[in-house]
Amino acid sequence: MTVVLHDLLPAPLRRSWAADGTCPDLDLYSLYRAHQIADPHRTAVIDAKGKLCYTALDRKVRCLATGLEAVGIRPGDVVGVQLPGGRNAVIADLALAALGAVALPFPVGRGSIEAECLLRRAEAVAVIAAAEHRGNQHAADLLALAPALPALRHVIAAGPGTAPEGTVPLSRLLRSDPSAFTPARPDPDSAARILVSSGSEAEPKMVAYSHNALAGGRGNFLASLMPDRTPPRCLFLVPLASAFGSNGTAVTLARHGGTLVLLDHFTPEAALDAVREHEPTHILGVPTMVRMMLDRLENCGADLPAPTALILGGSALDETTAENARRAFGCPVVNLYGSADGVNCHTGLDAGAPSADGPNSGAPSADGPGVVAGRPDPRVADIRIADPEAADLKEAPDGTIGEIIARGPMTPLCYVGAPDLDARYRTPDGWVRTGDLGFLDDDGTLHVVGRLKDVVIRGGANISPAEVERELAAHPLVRDVVCVGIPDELMGERLAACIVATAGDAPTLAELCDHLTARGLEQRKHPERLLLVAELPLTPAGKPDRPALRERLAGTQAPQPGADGAAAPSAEAV
Repeated sequence: MTVVLHDLLPAPLRRSWAADGTCPDLDLYSLYRAHQIADPHRTAVIDAKGKLCYTALDRKVRCLATGLEAVGIRPGDVVGVQLPGGRNAVIADLALAALGAVALPFPVGRGSIEAECLLRRAEAVAVIAAAEHRGNQHAADLLALAPALPALRHVIAAGPGTAPEGTVPLSRLLRSDPSAFTPARPDPDSAARILVSSGSEAEPKMVAYSHNALAGGRGNFLASLMPDRTPPRCLFLVPLASAFGSNGTAVTLARHGGTLVLLDHFTPEAALDAVREHEPTHILGVPTMVRMMLDRLENCGADLPAPTALILGGSALDETTAENARRAFGCPVVNLYGSADGVNCHTGLDAGAPSADGPNSGAPSADGPGVVAGRPDPRVADIRIADPEAADLKEAPDGTIGEIIARGPMTPLCYVGAPDLDARYRTPDGWVRTGDLGFLDDDGTLHVVGRLKDVVIRGGANISPAEVERELAAHPLVRDVVCVGIPDELMGERLAACIVATAGDAPTLAELCDHLTARGLEQRKHPERLLLVAELPLTPAGKPDRPALRERLAGTQAPQPGADGAAAPSAEAV
């Protein structure tokens, strides 16, 4: 059985974006093929194996599509992909698009429990996985899950390493004869890819996107950061299998005919080497990765070739990181507010550092004016502010804080195998509820001030970790920071600050609290635990791993509260 993927947007609205040219109205492989015909020798991929031009990549895509078709992959089938950054991931993306199948990429490093959940709920009929990658045997692990996955027919193992017995070697499929292959030409409004979002649910959310939503809506996002429309050369610090990484094959290659510069896995040294050697026009990553790169630059002092833009998403971007990165990279630093669920807004190439100051910085909020996210682009996603307390989610009055909702050409079809999420996060007319709080100022600029649910509740009082992180990031001894809630018998939860210090002395908890007081943050929002770490742990998708930090904190000595519930300052080093 093939999972049913409904489009929760009204069909006339979806078609209107194709009719007016907002979306290209072609499937991803057809778009890629047009670029290959127009410029056959342009470099498509640069990875650890070297360069691959559009024509050589297209031949490999057709070979794999032929091989997948021979083992029974059909239009509409969902196929999981767990591969590291590199050409094989790109080949798999395009081959599945050419077959009219639906790709379900998820990053290497994800455990078998999560993989089983994704493949089961998506009713995947096959999965392409690394035989060995950095100590993980993903193909063998997934093969062991097969008895619990009735829809799964094939585990396809990609080298290096020997394909485990019982799997199909990817190398064998890539030797198929592509001469008789005919692309499927799927409906551009049909599903092409499932994005995986960790979100706040017990299980990962899966979000289905169409060809038009990827190449059109998400493609228009990147187009707005291409001032001369020259095909981009994009260095992806995040995995292609992440939601942010969906701007790789579908957008950089298929929509814009550009070049992908890919890392097998992120290290700051490898990223800086790639910037120097390949001179990307656009670098896509998360703030934590850039902070690591800035640290290495301070030690070596070598100049970098200036890209067109450094695009940072995935977590809040503070003013200090933005300004330091702007000086080091010599280019605009774009603050991207977006998610797999279907929202996108960014500060553009002309904006300064993200700041709480703005035309409407005095808007009422318990959490302050928040972070400037830019002006919404209706060619990507229109954004409104809704009253989260209203049953019909009506628009909030101008300038007031409410829930951010989004709808536009990049809006996904639906959540996969989760009608409860469709009911919770999608409105009857297709708007996506983000769960984020924000407001639009007098100039139409979006400010994000926090989340409806992402709070630490200390003794009945709500604390926004994002707000405290923003203020701590301005401390001169703080290179990186994540704030998390930790259980407490007396207060329910307490706030802990996990800090990566800049070179030199590490800050004390008392110094950080004094800093927050000077920044105007009331004492009830101050962290009561401090965890010093050499680097923040990252998830396989490249974001700070908050659960891992909570685990580290759980293994350290908790402060002893006084009679009033206040805790003595506590710090631990890891």
